[in-house]
Amino acid sequence: MIRVNLDVVMAMRKIGAGDLAERVDITNANLSILKNNKAKAIRFSTLNAICKELNCQPGDILEYVPDEEEKE
Repeated sequence: MIRVNLDVVMAMRKIGAGDLAERVDITNANLSILKNNKAKAIRFSTLNAICKELNCQPGDILEYVPDEEEKE
């Protein structure tokens, strides 16, 4: 599965959800879905805007974690 570490990067950059949502032009609800690992997909344009605002790489936000079945 892909884990979204957006909350960690936001905390390191000291930026709140409302502020980031406004800066990247997405709704607070959609940012919350992304932060809480509930998103099924993310547009590259959104990922690009988030990385630009947080001055980070996509790999700082997205992490691959093997599913329990894949570990066996």
